[in-house]
Amino acid sequence: MKKFVIIAAVVAPAIMFMSGCASSPSTTVARVDAGTQTDLSGYWNDTDVRTVSATLIEDCLSSARVAKFQKDKGTLPVVIVGSFRNDSDEHIDTSIITKRMEAAILNSGKADFVASKSERGEIRDEREDQQSWSSEDSAKALADETGADFILTGAVKTIVDQAGGTSTRTYFVTAELTEVQSHKKVWIGENSDIKKLIKRSSTKL
Repeated sequence: MKKFVIIAAVVAPAIMFMSGCASSPSTTVARVDAGTQTDLSGYWNDTDVRTVSATLIEDCLSSARVAKFQKDKGTLPVVIVGSFRNDSDEHIDTSIITKRMEAAILNSGKADFVASKSERGEIRDEREDQQSWSSEDSAKALADETGADFILTGAVKTIVDQAGGTSTRTYFVTAELTEVQSHKKVWIGENSDIKKLIKRSSTKL
């Protein structure tokens, strides 16, 4: 009897350990090119950000009123990117959208770009510091900033249609370019090209 108890005490933990190993989920990681389109969950992702930002900025800076401003003034318009609201039904980090918009504006060569409101405080602190510690020749002057002619703002919204395990998610990204001096809206754009059909299995294990 004692021998049986000893064997059971040794074998039982071994069986539990092996059972635990067998049920542990495995993880596989593969590196892919950053430009690769991936849709795993059906929600907003990096491909959507790139697509929307590029098309909206191209449409904005090619608009008739922006072109007229450049012709009348003889200089490139100066743009600042304001806030983009998340009015969708999911969590979307809109700061990524604004940074993509900033990059698209700057890289287009069709407009000049100035720092956002959240960035200006740090830059102004640096200029203030230069007044005391930098040489007279290299210190940057106060109150000599380039003012923005236009501010770009926008929002992200979703429309969801669902029946059973099948649903569609359509993203509406709107953007507006407003003249800072007059508050006149000179351009309004929308991208609703992103529509996803999602099928989820109802099978339960």
